[in-house]
Amino acid sequence: MIEPTESEDKAELDRFADSLIQIREEIKKVEDGVWDKKDNPLKNAPHPADHVNGSTWNHCYTREEAAYPLPWIKVRGKYWPPVGRIDNAFGDRNLVCTCTPTTDYF
Repeated sequence: MIEPTESEDKAELDRFADSLIQIREEIKKVEDGVWDKKDNPLKNAPHPADHVNGSTWNHCYTREEAAYPLPWIKVRGKYWPPVGRIDNAFGDRNLVCTCTPTTDYF
């Protein structure tokens, strides 16, 4: 269940609804076999700037589909995540630290 706050204006709620509709359309592309079940924008999200702007692109969808799934994102500005997903759901639920061990500080 999603319950936006009363402070959200209609334009923001419309953008949110458009985003949900876009996600459903992307799911449909996977269901219909247009996009691979393991290689699609939903599975690979988020797409950091260095990934989208890199010299190689080995996906069955375009960079445009990965970075700007809706036109208003280009106009309004995009938040670029600093990193991609780490180890899928496990990485989303568990902190992964790349720091040196604490014993190195003593």
